[in-house]
Amino acid sequence: MSGLSPARVRLALLALALGGFGIGTTEFVAMGLIENLARDLLPGLYEARPTEAIAQAGWLITAYALGVVVGAPTIAALSARFPRKKLLLWLLAAFTVATVLSAVLPTFGLVLVARFVAGLPHGAYFGIATLVAASLMGEGKRGRGVALVLSGLTIANVVGVPLITLLGQNAGWRVAYLVVASIFALTFVAVALAVPFQPGDRTATLKRELTAFARPQVWLALLTGAVGFGGFFAVYSYVGPVITKVTLQDDAFIPIALVVIGLGMTVGNLAGGRAADHNVMGTIFVCFALFVLSLAGFALFAQTTAGLLISLFLVGGAASALSPAVQSRLMDVAGDSQTLAAAANHAALNIGNSLGAYLGGVTIAAGLGYLSPTWVGLALCVPGIGLALASVWLQRRRPLTSASI
Repeated sequence: MSGLSPARVRLALLALALGGFGIGTTEFVAMGLIENLARDLLPGLYEARPTEAIAQAGWLITAYALGVVVGAPTIAALSARFPRKKLLLWLLAAFTVATVLSAVLPTFGLVLVARFVAGLPHGAYFGIATLVAASLMGEGKRGRGVALVLSGLTIANVVGVPLITLLGQNAGWRVAYLVVASIFALTFVAVALAVPFQPGDRTATLKRELTAFARPQVWLALLTGAVGFGGFFAVYSYVGPVITKVTLQDDAFIPIALVVIGLGMTVGNLAGGRAADHNVMGTIFVCFALFVLSLAGFALFAQTTAGLLISLFLVGGAASALSPAVQSRLMDVAGDSQTLAAAANHAALNIGNSLGAYLGGVTIAAGLGYLSPTWVGLALCVPGIGLALASVWLQRRRPLTSASI
């Protein structure tokens, strides 16, 4: 994007990443506080059958993910013509209000609805923000621009999620969500001040955006990301109980483990963004291979503190490296439907979030143990690799044409 100084570009990217930081905290803080949520919102069930209460509290994670799935393609398809900065501000305002409601509503059912509503702007924000970042970074640096926006989400797992989890353990989970809402309010101000005006796509129509879903390569990329992140969230959603019930550490150790996951996610995200600028599909295959190895390590060695931390770092790194690669792949295959494709990626990732959290909860509730979701993750890697192979095969038959952002 011409006419902007490097300092202005950096400030704009930082503001966009701050939104990712807020999204990372609102999405992932439930993982470390899931026992607190179960104990407070489902007290009778938790007292009688704590395992079932924890599994049911996992619905809060699933509800947020379903909100992303519904909101991402809907908002993106209807708003592609709107100026991108103005749309980002509306989305941030929605995040703020919905997160406050998550903190103050009194019952499990109402909080469940609030988490669904909080998820609605998620995919559209990331979709629009990554398009803005790619434009700001310029030719040949698209993957790094995507990774910079997503770095807010991964850094949230290093700093925001562990600290807010610690706050929630001591001051209550409701206070934790109020702090998350304040992050979104701060991001609103930062985006308003730092991000330059960018017009929407004035030629966009709902019909044209929806043509992305007529492309088989788009579906293959979306499903690849969904399956990959399904495996990650099967593990991540129940990491708190693994720490306390399997590794036999106390609650105070959960934020430490979350920092380790966040460090892995940050390293993986940045490495995946750089690798995707050189070879998108090669990056996807390498990520799946590393993911299989890290999940196997978690299943085998999570009983020890060292094994837990090393495997969590690797699980977070492999999963997060996959995200910018899949996002870049979607930009390659979406044609003119860039806004919808960018947002739909986050819907797909959260289908994986929802699927992983649900299936992991099913295996735990069935009495298979707190490590059983790991085997769900490993099983999901098989179709993920198969989908990526199908995409390569199809591309050899029908070479891609370039798409602009």
